[in-house]
Amino acid sequence: MSARGRFFRSLVAGLFAGVCLVDAALAQDAGCRLVPVAGTTRQILKCREGLSVTVEDGARFTLKDSDRDGNADAVKLRSKALLLDAPSGSVPGGFAVVTPQAIAAVRGTKWVVDVGQGKTSVFVLRGRVAVQRPASAAGVVLAPGEGVDVEAGTAPLTVKRWPAKRVTALMARFGQ
Repeated sequence: MSARGRFFRSLVAGLFAGVCLVDAALAQDAGCRLVPVAGTTRQILKCREGLSVTVEDGARFTLKDSDRDGNADAVKLRSKALLLDAPSGSVPGGFAVVTPQAIAAVRGTKWVVDVGQGKTSVFVLRGRVAVQRPASAAGVVLAPGEGVDVEAGTAPLTVKRWPAKRVTALMARFGQ
């Protein structure tokens, strides 16, 4: 391998390591730590307030601590999916997932947010989740077993009971 090839290879490796360190630092700054799931490439963010976020392999997201109290209160999700578990009372003031198409907010629940192909899908396993478009005050509230697909536009959001096949495929992405 040429000197130039070795240089670019080490540059890429260094950048990759830097990205991983930045993600870990951001997680820690928001009161969370990354825990690998044994035997998989998945990771779980365990946060101080009892919030846990299972991260789909390849998901792109940023934790937010809006009130700067050292605890995550939101996540900006750009691609792939997150499985969130916020036991009741664990996140004072609630927790939100912000995507290009939707905002999903809760106070205590377990739910999945999936971003891809120009839409955001939200599904609730436990509790209730309020979902709305970022530029709209109108929204819906999902109960367990319900989901909504949010695309750009102004059409009303339609809550649906998701078929078992869709739920199973989604949960399989998290090893569940």
